[in-house]
Amino acid sequence: MGMASAEPVPAYGTRTVSDVAGVLVLGVFATWSLITASVHGGRPEGALLAVLAVAAGYASGRMCGSFLPVAAPAAGALAGLGLAIAAPNTAPGPQVISPLGQTGSTAALLTLSAGAACCAAWAARPSALRLGLRLLAAGIGVVSAFLGSTAGCVACAGVLLCSLAADRMRRGPGLAGLALAAGLVTGATWAIAENVLPDGLTSSLEGQLTQQRVQLWRDALDLAHREPGLGVGPGRFPELSPTITQSPATDGKPYSAPLQQAAEQGLVGVVLLAAVFAWVLYALWRTPRPTPVALTAGAALTALAAIAAVGNALSFPTVTAGAGLLAGLATARPLAGGLDVPGSSVDAEGRTGSGRLGP
Repeated sequence: MGMASAEPVPAYGTRTVSDVAGVLVLGVFATWSLITASVHGGRPEGALLAVLAVAAGYASGRMCGSFLPVAAPAAGALAGLGLAIAAPNTAPGPQVISPLGQTGSTAALLTLSAGAACCAAWAARPSALRLGLRLLAAGIGVVSAFLGSTAGCVACAGVLLCSLAADRMRRGPGLAGLALAAGLVTGATWAIAENVLPDGLTSSLEGQLTQQRVQLWRDALDLAHREPGLGVGPGRFPELSPTITQSPATDGKPYSAPLQQAAEQGLVGVVLLAAVFAWVLYALWRTPRPTPVALTAGAALTALAAIAAVGNALSFPTVTAGAGLLAGLATARPLAGGLDVPGSSVDAEGRTGSGRLGP
């Protein structure tokens, strides 16, 4: 069998740039939370815990992925599935439920689990093991439906389909498309909260999202308009939201991470949240792992971003730690130093071809 060209592995210096960028982004995010809390007397513990969970998960993923590129993501997928089944409702108090089903930790953990299983499948060498891991990802989607998480079921199916098509895509355009998708979902959420969509479309979307959830979004925007620079302070949304104060039958969440950032930490907080997501995509772009692994992880994290835009997924440390873990697994350099996709190689354009590396 002839030679097959391989995707160039990023130089050490380039990978160091992505790591330093991650440290800076997470550090600034944590610092800004402290600044806004000191100005308005907020409670930054939740934001700081999220930063710590992402950093710890990312570091763990980088280490485990280097030693166990197949077993580590497979174990992560099973662990996430077990957590979702064992504790499907981890939020204290009542939640806002819509036709989307659970949009909190349940949907997020199942989506990340499906992404981890698909990443493990691309790293597996035996074809039977690869098929089994993909069946595990499909089974996670079925479990999502049984747990009543329509959003999680759709997200798992989307991750699996994106993973199956990842070997025919280029890395750069694929990640750019994922970034655009996340931006569109966030923009649609913002447009609904601003009530700038046509009346008929707004009414239809409110029926899917529930009027209470949309009202919480509008409360968050009102607070953001009141304090666009620094926000009202981390953790202060429940005490300032009219919807929550008048209707205690909620868990005190605005059910949208971008809108919560806008309300509590101002526009700078929204920019920093977007910067964290952009850093993850940049790290996936520069990862030495094959393109299918990078795009699969990117698809799962984009699905998580979409869930977080319409739910309270990022309010759970298990979810933020899981997101960091998946990103770390997908950016780890296997100790063997070579590509870990059997039967195919990745060319400089990010596509795969048949054959094996070497003569």
